Amino acid sequence: MVDVARLAGVSQQTVSRVVNGHTNVAPEIRERVERAIAQLRYRRNSAARSLATSRSMNLGVLSYALAVHGPALALFGIADEARRSGYATSLVSIAEVDRASIKAGLDSLVDDGVDAIVVLAPMTAAAEVLQRLDADVPVVRFEQGSPAGPATVSIDETLGAQVATRHLLDLGHRTVHFVGGPEGWMASEARRRGWQTELALAGRPAPTEFASPDWSAESGYRAGVEIAADRSITAVLAINDAMALGVIKALEDRGVRVPADVSVVGFDDRDESAFFRPALTTVRLDFTEVGRRAVESVLRALRGEMADTIPLIQPELKVRDSTGPVSAAGR
Repeated sequence: MVDVARLAGVSQQTVSRVVNGHTNVAPEIRERVERAIAQLRYRRNSAARSLATSRSMNLGVLSYALAVHGPALALFGIADEARRSGYATSLVSIAEVDRASIKAGLDSLVDDGVDAIVVLAPMTAAAEVLQRLDADVPVVRFEQGSPAGPATVSIDETLGAQVATRHLLDLGHRTVHFVGGPEGWMASEARRRGWQTELALAGRPAPTEFASPDWSAESGYRAGVEIAADRSITAVLAINDAMALGVIKALEDRGVRVPADVSVVGFDDRDESAFFRPALTTVRLDFTEVGRRAVESVLRALRGEMADTIPLIQPELKVRDSTGPVSAAGR
């Protein structure tokens, strides 16, 4: 650490703050220290640090349905930020979101000696259970579409759906049809709420939702078949990019052009969305940032800092080729 401090031109205390993840370090100073660490190939002695701090230097993650896009990227953000702060991660997955499963998962992580836990189970049932459970370590939850709070990390997905709906209305579409997701997911509820809210603000009718049992492109395709048969539909908001892909494929298979006849917007901005044909207009959600903020929050708690409200992560509309003005001639 002495060599790192000398190379970076800072004190050993400043180096310690950087390697321990403290936030009260200027960005340019942090960058100098991190460059010096990389140049000298400095490695922290985790065993010694654990003894000095009476901590395991291990963060727990309790997860449900990691195959789903959002939680999977959030887990990457957790692991990356934990590593940068000198922590390892331990993962426990649960198959159900009932009280017994969640409590058993939390107890398992606590028994393994983790210093704090991040919960990646963005389900309504999980949120209800977790609010009634106490853990012996700091816990932060990923709850999609929830209000900002000191123990929850969230993206403003309701706003994202509002922005997407407004984009389609501004293109001249009379209303927007919605391809929804499975029940019980907080994302399904938040995105549906945003769509309904924006239509209500515009004084437009909210059509019947095309409901889906999962998040798959196959479900999107089935909804797209119904959409293609209804010539009054000119604009569609799909609950995620995979479903949007399915909708577009079904429309094109039936001679309905996107966006000339029907405009389609997705949600999430997956890496491949810009390479759909047509390139997909979608709402970008930074799930990796969810993981980073969750780790920052539990580390602040471990340092004894007062719990502040964690700001909502803002969505971003990415306008591409799958949306356009409503056709005057219809279809």
